[in-house]
Amino acid sequence: MRRGRRRRARWRAATPADLGASVYVAWGGREGAESGAAKDVRAALDRLKEAFDLLGEYVEQQGYDLRFAIEPKPNEPRGDILLPTVGHALAFINELERPDRVGLNPEVGHEQMAGLNFPHGIAQALWHRKLFHIDLNGQSGIKYDQDLRFGAGDLRQAFWLVDLLESAGYDGPRHFDFRPPRTEDLDGVRASAAACMRNYLLLAERARAFRADPEAQAALAASRLPELARPTAVDGLAGLLADRTAFEEFDAEAAAARGMAFERLDQLAMEHLLGAR
Repeated sequence: MRRGRRRRARWRAATPADLGASVYVAWGGREGAESGAAKDVRAALDRLKEAFDLLGEYVEQQGYDLRFAIEPKPNEPRGDILLPTVGHALAFINELERPDRVGLNPEVGHEQMAGLNFPHGIAQALWHRKLFHIDLNGQSGIKYDQDLRFGAGDLRQAFWLVDLLESAGYDGPRHFDFRPPRTEDLDGVRASAAACMRNYLLLAERARAFRADPEAQAALAASRLPELARPTAVDGLAGLLADRTAFEEFDAEAAAARGMAFERLDQLAMEHLLGAR
């Protein structure tokens, strides 16, 4: 009796691109070590580079409109994770064969776990045009990854983060990566998710009010913030060296006597955040 030929089933798992995704977030939670001798970090970075280079080559061959976003984290679950902060990830991306296809997905709690200022990290990611995606949540200081709802934890940094995202015109995804407490029932889970979105919108409203406040605008001018946007040496190095007021005739006493009015500016922001204005 002749046995029939077994036909091999042809199938392919759906890719993020098939599902309409434009950004693939890559969190390297396993890529690290607990022992100094256990891993040659330079070789590990070579392998990590190889992986992203292969991914970039593959999506280009397939014609996918897909970019990758690295999610930095300093530790947990590994003792020390590779690419632990926004700065580490930005430096790594510069070494890739297709750096334009790779950016960042920073998370509030991850950067704050390292004791860093999250809005400053986001500002640098925006400056490099590498903010492809962002994870919003809350964190209370340098400890384990808490994943609190957005707005919980460091509310001042949350305010400045929303102010930055809204004023910079960021139009990418705003993703809430948080965990409701295990004590919540289903209604509590829904309330927690709704609170993340409401807190973002409330902070955006408070940030707009702060920026529109005439007193805040005057305080910003008194703090000489607009001067920072002007180049120090408009005429280049030659012009700077020819300007005697930059060094030879610089009035150090006058410079030391002038105040920057930062406390007034910061208090105005605080009052807007607290809803007192």
